[in-house]
Amino acid sequence: MGHREDLLEGAKRCLLAKGFVRTTARDIVKESGTNLASIGYHYGSKDALLAQAYVAMVENVSEAFDGEVRGEPGSLERFTSVWSNIVATMREPGSMWRLSLEVVALGDQVPEVRDHLARAQREGSRGFVALFTGAPEDEVPEEVVDTLGTFYTTLMMGLMAQWTFDPKSAPDAGRLTDGLRQVIEGAAAATGDAP
Repeated sequence: MGHREDLLEGAKRCLLAKGFVRTTARDIVKESGTNLASIGYHYGSKDALLAQAYVAMVENVSEAFDGEVRGEPGSLERFTSVWSNIVATMREPGSMWRLSLEVVALGDQVPEVRDHLARAQREGSRGFVALFTGAPEDEVPEEVVDTLGTFYTTLMMGLMAQWTFDPKSAPDAGRLTDGLRQVIEGAAAATGDAP
């Protein structure tokens, strides 16, 4: 591996161990076996490196979402199956979801990181739509990313918060599906349609 890859891997380890705010450039250099100048040369700044490391970690975790997915696209069975895969990543030791909440809470403190992650979140929303509907990601229309994708991302953010705050009472996929079922039945009753 070259310095660029070493820095990225070192930054990932630092993020999991210390979080975003407490990780220093020196921590990354120590963990990666590189030097301070390498951070600026390859990534521009420590924050940009940490943002890329975080996005890479999220992409790796999101591959677990694609595990065995059962059910027809759009079905409650598929909804349950996908959320089961997602919840499984939250139960793993060393889960990065606590780190994710720290990154969200940083907000305006690190605008360069926020902007980078906002773009990544949009692609994550597109990925959710593809996962739940079975559509190829590159065929998901922008208006669907803005609606359905945002809906799934919002569920994910709430789930992360609950699993980080109180894992004992956080919902599993079955409870999420039961809640969705109640929403569907309530909407059907309000319009006079059978669910």
